[in-house]
Amino acid sequence: MKPAILLQYLIPKQALTSLAGKLAHWPAGSLTTRFIGWFVRRYQVNMQEADNGDIASYATFNQFFTRPLKAGARPLATANMICPVDGAISQFGTIEAGQLFQAKGHHYSAQALVGGDASLATTFAAGTFACLYLSPKDYHRIHMPCDGTLLHMTYVPGDLFSVNPTTAAHVPGLFARNERVVCTFHSTTHGKFVMVLVGATIVGSMATVWHDGPDHIINPPRPHQPVHWDYTQQAIQLKQGEEMGRFLLGSTVVMLFEEDVLTFHPSWHAGKPIRLGEAMSA
Repeated sequence: MKPAILLQYLIPKQALTSLAGKLAHWPAGSLTTRFIGWFVRRYQVNMQEADNGDIASYATFNQFFTRPLKAGARPLATANMICPVDGAISQFGTIEAGQLFQAKGHHYSAQALVGGDASLATTFAAGTFACLYLSPKDYHRIHMPCDGTLLHMTYVPGDLFSVNPTTAAHVPGLFARNERVVCTFHSTTHGKFVMVLVGATIVGSMATVWHDGPDHIINPPRPHQPVHWDYTQQAIQLKQGEEMGRFLLGSTVVMLFEEDVLTFHPSWHAGKPIRLGEAMSA
């Protein structure tokens, strides 16, 4: 086992993530500005795209990290499905007998990914999936790949391994063992689909635009049992390209679609950089 992977098994990931979340919310004045400046240089963040390019104006690191883009920075392609995030394609393809491909020698089940809901997982048993990785430099708001009506949301407690490509290649069932938020939608055109926001080391929080917590944040708190919300009576409808959530520090989105709904764009391949609004479907 690589030392970097072994270290992840040994370090107190929950404690580190909790501390990182608190620091990212801390308005530390010039210290915050200096750290943001270092982060922009270290990860080559393109602040020309940000709605507010003045790093000194961000009171906290999280305000900077979840910064909105300028209007028109991500035009939407004319496609049935669009990329919901900036990032890179980790993996994508057909769900075979309920199994998703993670990396060479590693698969995980749709049922485990969605928190053990066998009925929901069966919907996608022969469908398609896309796993999209957001790196530190990326825009960290998540948008809708198509129109959808929110049905349910489930917080699934779990581990907090890194989700970078190296870790994905070495930690079995990574995306189904990390902390995650499972959002289930229905589309009149595309049937039922799921967007799973996967947490990771140092990912302090995840938020959805409809959640009624402070700043729409779902975690923390981090209960030890799954928490389920039912929205079937609330008619929460989101349009293609509309924001649905965000990561407070970066991670991964896994999407599940029913059989015969999505044919991926021919330019797609594992490792390909993607941008919000590009065509995901052929």
